[in-house]
Amino acid sequence: MTEKFGVMVCGHGSRDEGAVREFESVAAGLRTRMPEYDVDYGFLEFATPIIRTGLDALRERGNRTILAVPGMLFAAGHAKNDIPSVLNTYQAQHDDVEIRYGAELGIDPKMINAAGNRVEEALATAGDDVKRSDTLLVVVGRGASDPDANSNVAKITRMLWEGLGLGWAETAYSGVTFPLVEPALEQAVRLGFPRIVVFPYFLFTGILVKRIYDYTDLVAARHPNVEFIKAGYLNDHPLVLDTFADRVRNIVSGDNAMNCQLCKYRAQVLGFESEVGLAQESHHHHVEGIGTGGHSHDHHDHDHGHDSGHDHGHMHTHHPYPHADHPMGPNSMKKASDAD
Repeated sequence: MTEKFGVMVCGHGSRDEGAVREFESVAAGLRTRMPEYDVDYGFLEFATPIIRTGLDALRERGNRTILAVPGMLFAAGHAKNDIPSVLNTYQAQHDDVEIRYGAELGIDPKMINAAGNRVEEALATAGDDVKRSDTLLVVVGRGASDPDANSNVAKITRMLWEGLGLGWAETAYSGVTFPLVEPALEQAVRLGFPRIVVFPYFLFTGILVKRIYDYTDLVAARHPNVEFIKAGYLNDHPLVLDTFADRVRNIVSGDNAMNCQLCKYRAQVLGFESEVGLAQESHHHHVEGIGTGGHSHDHHDHDHGHDSGHDHGHMHTHHPYPHADHPMGPNSMKKASDAD
């Protein structure tokens, strides 16, 4: 009898129903690309099905080897700690399955080309009245308390800048680290370029992407002499789906290692020395399955989500970010809110 292999796509989860639908489309795209595998998906928090539900479904359909991939661009706390903790717990409770964990999408030529396509699409809608050499690109990443993940966004920025032949490029983040979107755009305006393209390097829509576009509109209103163009996020670009399929194949071939050379949990990374050796644990168990309009998106017959009323302001026990007070960092948003 041929052994059945299941694929589990592990997402973060969102209260935004559009983001949940877009994540579902990734699973659907993988099913099309890899018909030899039984594909399912689940979320850490704020949406259903939760990861454990998807694992249950794969196991109940007879899959005894499950290839789990993080549905994330870069390896920060969610991919390094939260998802492995959920998978390890499930593995310990079910010795009749083997779960093998893959790498994040990461820095990959396909991902860079997908990003380049999104920027090119934005430039095409803007017209050719401004030269590329007079265009500034701002790439906005999610932002993490992991400097290695943040540095990957900066590398994407440079690859796009040089690859597309743009005049200048800057990197910003939607939260946690610095510079945040609004101050980064204000600094970009000072460079004097007549056109600024803002590109959210995100997989899916959600509150953060909408906030990036809102800040772009806010800064654009202050500087009517500068043309601001909002590029689309990655979504289910064919090359993104191809990269997900590659990550599954990497597990099978054994070439699925994350880049741990600059991981703050394993190396003495400048400014984050106190986090070496922190325990690998998930901080999301109390918000599994919550959100998305108060109704279930669970496509299975059962769910194990916790019925809890936490918002995204719930108390995680993450290690404190050492640069929270940076003038362009996360606490600046609180100060601006207090001023209002």
